[in-house]
Amino acid sequence: MALNPIDEVHALQIQAGILGRKAGHSFEDRIAQKLNSLAYPRHLPAAEAGHVFTGNPAIILVDYIGKSYRKSVIKRVLAISTGALATSEEGLHWLNINGVTVKKCKSDLVITFEWDKGDATTVGVSTKQCNNKTPTNAQLYFTTAVGFSNLLIRNELPVSAAAITSLKQFCGDVGYRPMDDAESLHGRLSDPRRWFWEEINTAGRTEWENILSTRQDDVSRLLFQKAYLDDPFAPDFLLHKTKRSTGWNTTEVAVYGIDELLQLSSAYGGFSKKPYSVKKGSHKDPPGVQHDAPRFGIIQMQRAGQAQHPTQLQFNLEAVKCSPLPRQFFG
Repeated sequence: MALNPIDEVHALQIQAGILGRKAGHSFEDRIAQKLNSLAYPRHLPAAEAGHVFTGNPAIILVDYIGKSYRKSVIKRVLAISTGALATSEEGLHWLNINGVTVKKCKSDLVITFEWDKGDATTVGVSTKQCNNKTPTNAQLYFTTAVGFSNLLIRNELPVSAAAITSLKQFCGDVGYRPMDDAESLHGRLSDPRRWFWEEINTAGRTEWENILSTRQDDVSRLLFQKAYLDDPFAPDFLLHKTKRSTGWNTTEVAVYGIDELLQLSSAYGGFSKKPYSVKKGSHKDPPGVQHDAPRFGIIQMQRAGQAQHPTQLQFNLEAVKCSPLPRQFFG
C-alpha cells in the first residue's frame, strides 16, 4: 500500500526506509541521506573561491548554499530526494513539502535550511553526474519538437507554425522526413530519416536562430528550471559530479547557482553552429558532407536518435575539460 507523506518529517521517514532497502543509492539519494545525518548546528567555514571542489558532495553542497545566502550558521537541514520517493517500490507518486503537493519536479533534491535566527529557506537542486574518467556531456532536457515549442509558448516566447514545422523536420517526426517524400529522397546521400539543421524550412530555421540569439537567457532558464508546468520547486542550484571518483569523500563536483550559471553560459558564447559529419551507424555521411550543430552558451541542441526515442529533441551541457563549463569560468 502506498505511503503518502503527510508532512516533511514523514516524507523523510519514508525516504529513509526506501533508501535503507535499496542495494545501491543513486547520487541524489545518497546526498539527501548524508545531509540529514550531518551534525547540526553547522558553523560554515570561510568561503572558498570558485565552483569546483573535491570532497564529500553533501558537505560541499550544504556549505555552498549556506554561504550563497551569506549565512554563518545552519541550525538544521531537511533534505528530500524527489526521485527516491516518486519512483519507490511502495508506489508513491507524490509528496508534500511545506504544504505543497509535488507530483513532478525538476529538482532532484528539495532542501529546507533553518538558519540560526529561526528563519528558513527551501531550495531546489538539480543534480547531474558523470562516472567516466573524463567528463562527458550531461543531458539537460529531453522532449519533442512540439514539446519544446509549447514550453516556449507557455512562457510567452512566441513560436510560429513554420518554426514548429522546421523543428519537426529536424527531429524526423513522421510525415516530416525525407523518406516521406519520394522527390526529397531521390539522390539523397545523408540520413533519410530526418533533415539536418541547414536543410530545414528556411523561414523556420531563421526564426529559431533569432529566438536562440535574442532570447538565449530566457530559453536557457526554461531548460534548466521549467521542465514541468507549475513546478513548485524549480532548481535554484546545480550540483554536477564531473567524473568518476575513487571514493565518496574524494568526489569532484561543480556547484552553481542557476542565475550565475546562466550568466556564465551567456558569457561563454551566443548562438552558433558547429560543423560535424555523421561517421558511425548505417547512415554515415560521404566524404566532404557536413552538417550544422546548433548551440548556445554551454547548451548543445540535437536530435536524440536513440532506438527507443528516435525523434526526441535533446539538450546537453557541454563538457570542456570539466563539466559543465570550461575551466576559465570556474573562478
